[in-house]
Amino acid sequence: MTAFELIRALAHDADIGVLVTDAMVDVPGPTILYANPAFGRLVGRDLGDVIGRSPRFMQGRETRRATLDAFHRALSSGERFHGYLTNYRADGAKYRAEIDCRPLRAADGRIENFVSFEREVLRRIGRPSVGGSGRYEPAHESKTLLTGPARALAVFERV
Repeated sequence: MTAFELIRALAHDADIGVLVTDAMVDVPGPTILYANPAFGRLVGRDLGDVIGRSPRFMQGRETRRATLDAFHRALSSGERFHGYLTNYRADGAKYRAEIDCRPLRAADGRIENFVSFEREVLRRIGRPSVGGSGRYEPAHESKTLLTGPARALAVFERV
């Protein structure tokens, strides 16, 4: 079983959006190979409209170029990206997404895919938290079986 197949099996019923892309970082890539139902709900699209597209379809007027450039640099160098983007749903509604994207490597160390964990976050009112979450908090709490393994992998945590 490959890492990609394992992610597909575990992520299907997760509350957080999970997608797997190919390893092509430069335009027109990357291409979405898998997205779980929670990701479809997050972006307001049927999964059939998501698979085969680049995640760039969610970007819009208020998506910050500097954050996209940091995302691209991290993936190009084979590193994890953890950050926040303003994305857009199919109906044009914007939302703030927390994204934790990591390379999936083959046994020889070559990057085969990227896996991205995504959730909607809301801006905190008042002072930022002193913990790792800073000025954002999840819009919804996850209560699926993936929650424990996601914590073990430090998904959505600054490291």
